[in-house]
Amino acid sequence: MSRVLGLSAGAAGGSAEILLRTALGRLENPELVRLADLDLNARDDLDWLWERLVESDAVIVSTPVMSRTMAAGLKLLVDRLLGPNADAAIIEQLVALRRSGTEPAVPFRVDERVLRPRVAGFLAVGGSLTPQWKTLTLPLMHTLTFSMHIAVVDQVVFEGAGTPRSIVLDFSALERASKLGANVSSQLGKPYDEVSYLGPPGLCPMCHLNVIELNGTTVSCATCGCGGTLGPGGVEWLDRATSVLSMAEKRAHAVEIQETAARHADLREEIEKRAASAPAVTPVTPR
Repeated sequence: MSRVLGLSAGAAGGSAEILLRTALGRLENPELVRLADLDLNARDDLDWLWERLVESDAVIVSTPVMSRTMAAGLKLLVDRLLGPNADAAIIEQLVALRRSGTEPAVPFRVDERVLRPRVAGFLAVGGSLTPQWKTLTLPLMHTLTFSMHIAVVDQVVFEGAGTPRSIVLDFSALERASKLGANVSSQLGKPYDEVSYLGPPGLCPMCHLNVIELNGTTVSCATCGCGGTLGPGGVEWLDRATSVLSMAEKRAHAVEIQETAARHADLREEIEKRAASAPAVTPVTPR
């Protein structure tokens, strides 16, 4: 039986949680976790959540839009629990090194359950009716899934829910959240490269979002790093392998991390000496 983890980053019973419960209603065996119930600075709570994450087959995340982006609890979750310790390419590399009898220069945690196929869906809800107040929400939500190589099936931002629980007035939003749940359910168990993206198309062919970095005519997706060029007909995407969603880029990054650590190991004494000579400034604390 598939296990589905629902992460709520909003208030208990609030609009974000209502959307999440609506989406989870389309899946069997869902588990709802409120981030507000956890202490994401406590090792026990982080370990508890890690077990639910690596044992899951799907993750649906719902957040209120806060200052144009996702709730702070989700950013704390990324910083405390994910990153290199949850990176599929790093774990793949470390498993191979240790099976060959070699210890890596940077010994990250190795949990092979990270390598299981998973799918995800993103829900976000804000009060503003104009898009510029929500621009960074979905791009930041991708930091929750890209390291573990979780395929995002669907993603949507809702608007107009500016008072508590008012999303219940928007029947189309509830229907759309239910559809997201059904879309995620339809892709359960599929390997990453076989998952069908079923959400809005977007500009980028990898993350399907529209936030880009432009340097002359050189284009880079600001969410995932997919590369392209801007021409008379619009953006031509030329290098999907530069996207952090690709295993090729993750593997290149994993090699870079180990090479940097090995290089710095020979310079550790000099690094510590220079660090000790940095100007002394006494920190101010509240107590």
